[in-house]
Amino acid sequence: MKKRKLGLAFTFLLAAGTILGACGTDKAKDTEKDTEKEDTTTAPEVNEGAISIAMVTDTGGVDDKSFNQSAWKGIQDYGKENGLEKGDGGYDYLTSTDMADYEANINRLAHRDFDLIYGIGFLLKDAIETVAQQNPETNFGLVDEESEVANVASIMFKEQEGAFLAGVAAARMTKSNKIGFVGGMEIPVIERFHAGFVDGVAAVNPDIKVDVQYTGNFDKAEDGKAAANRMYSSGVDIIFHAAGGTGNGVFSEAKERKAADKDAYVWVIGVDSDQYEEGKVGDENITLTSMLKRVDIAVKLTAELAAKGEFPGGTITTYGLADDGIELADSRGAIPDDILAEIETFKEKIVSEEIVVNKDPKAKK
Repeated sequence: MKKRKLGLAFTFLLAAGTILGACGTDKAKDTEKDTEKEDTTTAPEVNEGAISIAMVTDTGGVDDKSFNQSAWKGIQDYGKENGLEKGDGGYDYLTSTDMADYEANINRLAHRDFDLIYGIGFLLKDAIETVAQQNPETNFGLVDEESEVANVASIMFKEQEGAFLAGVAAARMTKSNKIGFVGGMEIPVIERFHAGFVDGVAAVNPDIKVDVQYTGNFDKAEDGKAAANRMYSSGVDIIFHAAGGTGNGVFSEAKERKAADKDAYVWVIGVDSDQYEEGKVGDENITLTSMLKRVDIAVKLTAELAAKGEFPGGTITTYGLADDGIELADSRGAIPDDILAEIETFKEKIVSEEIVVNKDPKAKK
């Protein structure tokens, strides 16, 4: 299969997105509060060359404050920048409440004649491929899984690289030498988070214990909360989650402990999106940092390529640290400058391939 890298274009869009984001912080916050809320400012003139795009979420929902929400932001950004409106002929999404909804939802969007339809998540592969083969004139995007179907563009990320940096941060910041990882389903994409995080911790101090638990889902905050409760109670002081909406429960547990004791040393490392807002506890914040997957930029870039007649169907585009598709969020002072400098050094070694991060937690190094 052909493999394709679009690092320069991706970095350009990332820089542009950062500038736009800095000019519209209030609007971004509004979007976080209500993903359905439409912009009331004057819309740009419709770009006649734009395409209609839509997405189907996994069971975490569009407002999971993580993976799906990041993808939806990219779709909204594309739509609004091209003067499109939410709905048929513009941009939209459908929520899956159960795995059985995947194929039905993708079919509904195909019947509504969207030009590009995304399946957000590893679990949507079979449904995307089935509908794509039935609708060869429609383009499809698949995030976090690979497909050889000619009208499906595969969007992948090197999660292990960002997770490694998160592991370095956790290893340097822990006081107990006990760190936790809460994963959703035990599937390759989450295992890449797991493997990279353990590698990063070991690179700093191989004697640190990493307590690992998979909840088996991405949409049950109560399971994430229970896992976090057990870990914090055992002495873990920093937890990295890669569990979508289930990870919201990790934040809930940490915030409750911080609210009960403002001197409690408990931290959460967020995932996919910057989860700083999720960590607020009065004047305190328990979000150490977040490992960002720029799904929003990748989704938007793929749509722009499709609009230009350059849709990367049948190819795999993989984003990592080298092309800014993966990064750590601003820690807002939670991580000291000397540790941030050390993290940057590790990043440079990964980019130069001096360090090759493990992506399988079961593999022996």
